[in-house]
Amino acid sequence: MSTLIKILATTLITVVSSTYLLADDLRDDAREQVEFGIAVAQKGLWKEAIYRWKRATEIDPTYAEAYNDLAIAYEYEGNFDQAREAYEKALSLDPNNATIQENYDLFRETYDRANLSNQ
Repeated sequence: MSTLIKILATTLITVVSSTYLLADDLRDDAREQVEFGIAVAQKGLWKEAIYRWKRATEIDPTYAEAYNDLAIAYEYEGNFDQAREAYEKALSLDPNNATIQENYDLFRETYDRANLSNQ
């Protein structure tokens, strides 16, 4: 019985270790997409940036900064509902991130002011 427990414990440790390595690899892949998105956004290629940041969130759905970047791009493109959703997702993932909170607050202030003036 103790041999079986040792085998199960070893297998469990291997699976857990592999899971952490996989998560690190996924974050690295997502980070590459985010960095590429930043590079193309700086060149004014916002649609490509949106594609890259969406891809990053598909690779790693827990990557708050990717949602933040996506929100900024949606905002720039005038897709305000999508921007709000992306900001809210980013904040739900990382509620203590001051940069995301500041971006969202500025977005809300601008968006809400624009909506009031259109009424």
